[in-house]
Amino acid sequence: MTRYDSIGHGYARTRREDPRFRERIHAALGDARTVVNVGAGTGAYEPRDRRVLAIEPSRVMTAQRREDHAPAIRATAGRLPLRDRSVDAAMSVLSVHHWDDEQERGVRELRRVTRGAVVILTYDAAVSGAMWLMAEYLPEVAALDLRIFPPPSQLAAWLGGDVRIEPVPIPRDTPDWMLGSFWAHPERVLDPDARAATSGFARMPITVVDRVVSEIARDLEEGLWDDRHGELRSLDALDVGLRLVVATPG
Repeated sequence: MTRYDSIGHGYARTRREDPRFRERIHAALGDARTVVNVGAGTGAYEPRDRRVLAIEPSRVMTAQRREDHAPAIRATAGRLPLRDRSVDAAMSVLSVHHWDDEQERGVRELRRVTRGAVVILTYDAAVSGAMWLMAEYLPEVAALDLRIFPPPSQLAAWLGGDVRIEPVPIPRDTPDWMLGSFWAHPERVLDPDARAATSGFARMPITVVDRVVSEIARDLEEGLWDDRHGELRSLDALDVGLRLVVATPG
């Protein structure tokens, strides 16, 4: 059973496409007509106007794909069932950190099967760990992320060619409730469904989750969170480490 077979239930309810992220991902894919999406999950951010090959090992996640999405092939990133240079472009959205010991092999597989751009949405854990949630309440996730997220520079080295790394600020009103979106919504930590759809919380022991929920509930009620971070409520977007890595053959 894959990780998301246990933590992916209800994912599609709170992790909906943000059109601003979608626009940036699709622009980075260029004029590709065929795209492989590795770690495709529920299909968020897949192009609808191109031929997509979706690769996803979790039955729970593929069961949540909409009817207008391509059916998913059950496979892992480290062994893509595709020939060399068989697709125009590849994408992977917040997935590489779940590839465990296949991370390097999986990223190199993206390059192997792709003629053109490889587009990866990921986090720079050195930046995301400084967000108030991880820095003050959830250092366990900050430490985990440093272990499991390859630095964007490492992804660039594995991909080779010409690589650019772009910051992706997260809007306050994003419908994609990834953990980084909590920067603007401390109350979201108190929502079990919102927590469960983030792998950071889902991978924590219940004792850690209960501690964080209790501490944030207290600090919100007593006004301590707003004393420290109330200025965030006036921002429209914030860079909390989300990064778009775009590699093209050199």
